[in-house]
Amino acid sequence: MVKISFQPVTVPKPEKHNDGEKEEVTMSFSQDEELVLPLKPKKSPVNGLCCLIFGLLIFMSGLIILSVYLYRHYFTPQVPEDSLFHCRVMYEDSIFAPLLGRQELQENVGIFLEENYEEISVPVPSFGGSDPADIIHDFHRGLTAYHDIALDKCYVVELNTTIVMPPRNLWELLVNVKRGMYLPQTYLVQEEMMVTGRVKNMRQLGPFIHRLCYGKETFRLKRRNSRRRIEKRDARNCHSIRHFENTFVMETLICDRA
Repeated sequence: MVKISFQPVTVPKPEKHNDGEKEEVTMSFSQDEELVLPLKPKKSPVNGLCCLIFGLLIFMSGLIILSVYLYRHYFTPQVPEDSLFHCRVMYEDSIFAPLLGRQELQENVGIFLEENYEEISVPVPSFGGSDPADIIHDFHRGLTAYHDIALDKCYVVELNTTIVMPPRNLWELLVNVKRGMYLPQTYLVQEEMMVTGRVKNMRQLGPFIHRLCYGKETFRLKRRNSRRRIEKRDARNCHSIRHFENTFVMETLICDRA
């Protein structure tokens, strides 16, 4: 039988050698120990996070501003249902009443109270003699625009606030009519416009009229002060648009220059 025994291994302690004021220290490491060097402290991630958030805020703000600009200038605003009206008005033409009797005018009206303007759409009339049209009364710019659908031309004139009801007043009138407070038979009023020239800078007309007349020939109009009734035989160079924006029906005659 063989007996195996182990003797403890002693590691000699490092001796200190004093040489004057200098002191030398020797260190020994075993194979299982690793030398770990101190690392430089890392930068805080808070600074990078703040820069990222700030950049995102700037990007989102620019995106919101761009969206609002595109919405207002190139898209038709959605109006509440209680601001859209379909109107039917009975009126009498003092000249042709014996022949035609009472006539009916239909149109669709959109009232934008916040933007302070009105849109009127007049379909093809059943009685003839008048053109279908889209009309905008912009109270902020003080302008009225007529898009004659039959001619596919636009006409712009200074807004006549003595005839056209402001959006709030017209809205209240149409709400009362819708509730059953119908207007009695009304009458026809005529105004005459003359073409004075072509509009070159469309953007000065504002976003609503610019959207209506974009891509169409657009002309400026001037009102005539004459109160005479224009007969059909005198209006060979004129075309008529009948619309409703007050308690009476308005016939707008747009006449080309001779």
